[in-house]
Amino acid sequence: MTLIVRAGWSRKLVFVVALTIGVASLATAQQSTSGTEQRSIIPLHPMATDAHPSFEVATIKPSRADELKGNFEVGGHRLYIENQTTNSLISFAYAIHQKQIVDGPAWLETQRYDIVGQADVDGYPNLGQIREMLQKLLNSRFNLRFHRENRELSIYAITIAKGGPKLTKNMGHSNGLPTQTGSGSGGQEVRRFKNNSMSDFALGMQDFLDRPVVDETGLADRYDFVLTWTRDDATANTPNASPGIFTAIREQLGLKIELTKGPVDVLVIDHVERPSPN
Repeated sequence: MTLIVRAGWSRKLVFVVALTIGVASLATAQQSTSGTEQRSIIPLHPMATDAHPSFEVATIKPSRADELKGNFEVGGHRLYIENQTTNSLISFAYAIHQKQIVDGPAWLETQRYDIVGQADVDGYPNLGQIREMLQKLLNSRFNLRFHRENRELSIYAITIAKGGPKLTKNMGHSNGLPTQTGSGSGGQEVRRFKNNSMSDFALGMQDFLDRPVVDETGLADRYDFVLTWTRDDATANTPNASPGIFTAIREQLGLKIELTKGPVDVLVIDHVERPSPN
């Protein structure tokens, strides 16, 4: 299984396929030939669902100052994380928007790190296991300590638009796994959602919006749908381009996203340190 997540136009960690772990069963092995990295594909079994993995070994180094891309790749039981802030790691590990991380030092948003680590359990981990590994790494190497509070923040609320939702119920063909996959090119974004609850959808949309996204639709089912939109920062004047993300959600899904304020859970940073040296 290989999960590749690439930071988008803002170098923010955009989890393009973060919910697809476990769908494939291939691991990535690395080789180096004449200074050029090559990757071979090796079949690998999934990690036991009741396993609670940690990093058996992890190397953490500051990113190069000229490094622009930001990747998050899972190859078997190895993780390769490039050019990520501590805030982005906390955000992914605890499935929250970065604005839900409060009272931390300024370097959490500026200092970037490269991490290479290997799980202490064989097989490729599922999404929850990857998050558990990162939580343990943040605890042991960054000495992260926090407590949770409920605070009122600016949020985006997802509700049902006039005319009702335009969503197709999932018929149980996804083995219980919610997936979000897609691609972007020339300012156009296409995302395909399979077996997603509205909470899954809200969590995925946080990677493209500047605030926490909260599901207030009241919809309890799981759905399959496609969303196509044009990024706000797109410069290409493409004929027949898709609308912006807010209009696309309303027209294509029968939902709407509105800026409001509301109570959300936040992680209040009590203590954190730059990672200990290897």
